Amino acid sequence: MSLRIDYNKVAPAGIKALGGVYGYIMQSGLSAKLVELVYLRISQINGCAYCLDSHTRSLLKMGVKVEKLAVLQVWREAEVLFDAEERAALAWAETVTRVAETAIPDEEYAAARKVFSEKQLVDLTIAIGLMNTYNRIGIGFRNPPQAVLEHDAAAA
Repeated sequence: MSLRIDYNKVAPAGIKALGGVYGYIMQSGLSAKLVELVYLRISQINGCAYCLDSHTRSLLKMGVKVEKLAVLQVWREAEVLFDAEERAALAWAETVTRVAETAIPDEEYAAARKVFSEKQLVDLTIAIGLMNTYNRIGIGFRNPPQAVLEHDAAAA
């Protein structure tokens, strides 16, 4: 995989603007671990190698056990490993990310509202939208994951 466009160089103001949204999310009061978990799940759905690598590394540094990360893609089958807030956030992330398929049904909204305040749900939805944007940029321009760069550097 080779980078198609270095979007950081080509559109630094646009990428900086996205960074401003990321900064907002990180000060919103949502747990950083919860946000990273949601980002990783969204990246699994979208298939963004760069983001999968990045968010897995972040969660490991935060102390999330590898066993939990290993079953994230099928979290409903291993729901005992995820607390109520994580389960609600993951379900909301999945339905919002797949909006063209799900149309975000009322029952999904009601389930999320049982766990999150209005502000928390709006902030979580902003985070979900942001990660979907980052995934599309990473996939579209073939941003290589750190693991690939490390492999290539070791092979050189």
